[in-house]
Amino acid sequence: MTWQQVIIIILVLTLVILLVFSRGYRTARRVSVPPSPPVNKENTVHADYAEKPSTTMQDNDNELIANVSKEALLGHVNPSVDDDFVLIDAAHASRSGMYLRREVYDAFLAMREAALAEGIELTVLSATRDFQHQKRIWENKWHGRQILHGNILATDIQDTAERALEILRFSAMPGTSRHHWGTDVDLNSLVNSYFESGEGKQIYDWLQSNAAGFGFCQPYTRHGEARTGGYEEEKWHWSYKPISSIFLKAYKAKVSYDDIRDFAGWETAAPLQVIERFVLDVNRDCH
Repeated sequence: MTWQQVIIIILVLTLVILLVFSRGYRTARRVSVPPSPPVNKENTVHADYAEKPSTTMQDNDNELIANVSKEALLGHVNPSVDDDFVLIDAAHASRSGMYLRREVYDAFLAMREAALAEGIELTVLSATRDFQHQKRIWENKWHGRQILHGNILATDIQDTAERALEILRFSAMPGTSRHHWGTDVDLNSLVNSYFESGEGKQIYDWLQSNAAGFGFCQPYTRHGEARTGGYEEEKWHWSYKPISSIFLKAYKAKVSYDDIRDFAGWETAAPLQVIERFVLDVNRDCH
């Protein structure tokens, strides 16, 4: 055997080892929910999005929670290069360049198709937002570059805690948004009043009656028995529960206030208890 043949064999073996390691690494990073068993046709829940059997739910959840990285929870992700995410077709969205987790997008497409069959068109206005995207939204409001609800500027509020609370009515601090997770979408309008009459009411009524059948829930309902505080009601915001409920549990287990920083006003997060009062305080149907 010549020395050239030896070198070729070494190179081939090295390539094989690298390929095996790369596949193993991507698999370890992947966060997914096991396929759900079929349900009775009389059940209003679509078979592909049914709940897991209660006997295995706890074990499955613990395993999935362990696989959720803190980086994914805090929005330190790049959906454009992550195999778990897929680009949303611009035909279904208000703009191009938005991403969702693959399973979430598949569920959304199924729900959208069912809605279209009844004359309801669902359009994605916002989907996955990484930390930097959420930081821009937050700091535009914090520094008075964007008007807040009620036509006021945050810079008119001198007390930083009060300023943060005003922004928190509708916008999450960077590192605390469900949009970091790739499981949540904003649909059709970002104004509650749109969904209270006409076409908007038809859309919202349809979602209330049918979204759960495709795995989606509304995390920010009006304050009441199902949700005592946190963000104001958002009729446009819908979350894919089979994955987002896992991320919510992982957030509670893994994220601390030491992780919420590097943006204007971050020091108010702990005194305002944003994890307990905003991240974790969602509609019980989304737990």
